[in-house]
Amino acid sequence: MRLNFNTKILGKNTILVPYREHHVPKYHTWMRSEELQKLTASEPLTLEEEYKMQKTWQEDDDNSMIGDTNIFVIDNDNMVGEIEIMIAEETARGSKKGWEAVILMLLYGIKFIKIKTFEAKISIENIISINMFQKLNFKEKSRSEIFQEVTLEKVVDNNWTKSLEGHFEFQLQTYK
Repeated sequence: MRLNFNTKILGKNTILVPYREHHVPKYHTWMRSEELQKLTASEPLTLEEEYKMQKTWQEDDDNSMIGDTNIFVIDNDNMVGEIEIMIAEETARGSKKGWEAVILMLLYGIKFIKIKTFEAKISIENIISINMFQKLNFKEKSRSEIFQEVTLEKVVDNNWTKSLEGHFEFQLQTYK
């Protein structure tokens, strides 16, 4: 996260900011939800473990909070990034803020991290996320019945990038 430690991405209705220590209590509360644990294939952490995780993310090289989105570079040689999105606040679900957040993150990954291929690993039961990524032209790469997970993939090309840019403009600012 050092790369974007002070980066704030502003969209039309959504602002993406780095995960900071003051976000941990709210995030920890969200992640106690069995539904979110299942949808995100996550295990619950203690509050102390969550603070350690936040610090790890902050030191890794790679407003009101409603969820999180991340890109993890999983193959530096081919610039493959795994994208994740979670809208934890139930009142924000269905508001298109997740749609905007993921597009902003995809554009950030393309323009600033130079991602060439994106993967999204999603619980087979998370039909809303699967549909969202399919609307973004991701195609099924693999399916694991053992892990109850589907991996969707999208190779970056100019036409797709332009179509993403047509959804939302974004700008970068320094986040303090």
